[in-house]
Amino acid sequence: MILVTGATGHYGAKAIEHLLHKGVEAPYLAALVRDAAKGQPLQDQGIELRIGDYTDFESLVRAFQGVEKLLLVSSNDRGAVANRTAHHATVVKAAQEAQVKHLVYTSFVTKQGAADSAIADFLASHAQTEQLIKDSGLPYTILQNGIYLEMIPIFAGEKVAETGVLLFPAQAGKASWVLRAELAEAAAHVLTTPGHENKSYVLANTAATSFEEIAQDLSATLGKAIRYQSPPVEEFQAILKQAGVPEVYIGLFVTWASAVAEGVLEVEDSTLESFLGRKLTTTAQFLAQVYN
Repeated sequence: MILVTGATGHYGAKAIEHLLHKGVEAPYLAALVRDAAKGQPLQDQGIELRIGDYTDFESLVRAFQGVEKLLLVSSNDRGAVANRTAHHATVVKAAQEAQVKHLVYTSFVTKQGAADSAIADFLASHAQTEQLIKDSGLPYTILQNGIYLEMIPIFAGEKVAETGVLLFPAQAGKASWVLRAELAEAAAHVLTTPGHENKSYVLANTAATSFEEIAQDLSATLGKAIRYQSPPVEEFQAILKQAGVPEVYIGLFVTWASAVAEGVLEVEDSTLESFLGRKLTTTAQFLAQVYN
């Protein structure tokens, strides 16, 4: 039995889809959900629903009974980063209690010098979770996923085609953007092939891309010149505030723009490409799909 947490989210749902495509039969799949109603489409495919919550240890122990392989999709709690670490610790303890045979965790890419970066707390939470898993004695695989390509349109804004300006304070920094569905496919590969126990993999693109290059790709896709502007952070914040963007999103944009500027997301690696057995989706290809 393979159980996928966060099964109604984008990543978890794609992981299940890829597991099915790889020949795992629905009766051998389980999906952890908080709300059975949201999991109905999965149940309709013959996948067993297990009800549980990252904050409820006993519910997780029940949900993990009979599970051989567990895909722990990292918590997306919007509160303090410490909440995520606590959620993960509860899952790991429950997996121990239920005697899960193999735990696969979706972590995040990191590189030397990132401890002082804009996303230091976010990275620390993942590092702490990785250590918890290693200390648990459970056979594990850690997937250090790159930043999603799907974040680019969010950062670029809804009006980039209209204004002709890509405004984002990432300076000349680059990131190894990768398609979420391809990361989920890699998880399915790890769950269905041998030899991954007690290993950590960096899953990022083989080439990193700057926002200057993204603007060039957008120009080619839209048939219209898109200029990249990287204003000082304070100016960027003021522009967004004047446009009525909520503070929580302004903070999110600034945090990730700073991380890109610092170069901590520029982690090129060929492991994901080797797992999939094909070339990865490039930034230019992704933008052509989204904006055409």
